[in-house]
Amino acid sequence: MKIQHRPARPARSMPRSSSSKVVAVTGGAGFLGTHLCEALLARGHHVVCLDNYATGSRENLRPLVATNRLTLIEHDVVEPFPAGLPRFDEIWNLACPASPPHYQRDPVRTLFICADGARRVLERAAEDGARIFHASTSEVYGDPDIHPQPETYAGHVNPVGPRACYDEGKRFAEAVFTDGCARAGLELRMARIFNTYGPFMHPDDGRVVSNFVVQALRGEDITVYGDGSQTRSFCYADDLIAGFLALMALDGDPSGPVNLGNPVETRMDELAELVVELTGSRSRIVRHPLPVDDPRRRRPDIAKARALLNWEPKVSLRTGLARTIGYFAGRIAAEPPVRLLPGFLAAATRPQAARPQAEGVLVS
Repeated sequence: MKIQHRPARPARSMPRSSSSKVVAVTGGAGFLGTHLCEALLARGHHVVCLDNYATGSRENLRPLVATNRLTLIEHDVVEPFPAGLPRFDEIWNLACPASPPHYQRDPVRTLFICADGARRVLERAAEDGARIFHASTSEVYGDPDIHPQPETYAGHVNPVGPRACYDEGKRFAEAVFTDGCARAGLELRMARIFNTYGPFMHPDDGRVVSNFVVQALRGEDITVYGDGSQTRSFCYADDLIAGFLALMALDGDPSGPVNLGNPVETRMDELAELVVELTGSRSRIVRHPLPVDDPRRRRPDIAKARALLNWEPKVSLRTGLARTIGYFAGRIAAEPPVRLLPGFLAAATRPQAARPQAEGVLVS
């Protein structure tokens, strides 16, 4: 890979204020990408969203197009960045399917999204002298032998298991960015994301929160895998994005990845019961065999994030779930025929709080 610090070709300029930046977000139309684009626009930045819409949705970002500071470009991150883009101050790399049904649909492609995506982002950042943010994952720890998991833990990953395409792909991407940025003299920020939930999750993405909420709202059986004693630590999307922004803005070297997640640990059977309570559902909780290599426990050690960023989650699981249930109730109500619980059907039709509105440029 050829790495250089100055642009090799002319780049289209964008108007900037002293505080605004021009940033690229790969995977910006996905669940977390949408929240991130909103937050960046709210801070006055110009955002170029690059997404092939394999798991993201153009509709997620349409309300933000009015800002005239958002550009949507249909693009696959495994390819070189399109010609004619502006010079970027920051590149945020969020492009990768992140739920098991999506990343296991084509495991080899998932691996190359991680590998080639990292290479393309690194190439473009080297041209522009841009700071890089890489969204890594707690899956780099695999099924951990150490609990909670600190950043110094090297992990316990099966390189030939059904989850390897994502686990090993993300581990490889961390190595690419670490060595590539060191060689090019680029600033790197890497977040290891633990289970996150909230609005803009896809109803069929196979993650536990969306599974439980959608099943409960539709009155279907809620599927708990194993005996329900396995744990996860759930971080609401707003809290995670606050961590993203704090990490990217950090002055000085963070010395490697930083865990971002909620240190409060929740059993899967407890989560299912809480969802049933909050939805008022009559769904039954049923057991299914535990998937291969499914982690038994997952909880972040966030001492580094607390010390470096003065960050920790603020939204409780009960509060975050209530907001997420309201979002899914609205989505399900718009997709008949469904058996939506009457109370949440009414809630979904009530006016919602205004989202950041604005202008933008739609390019595809």
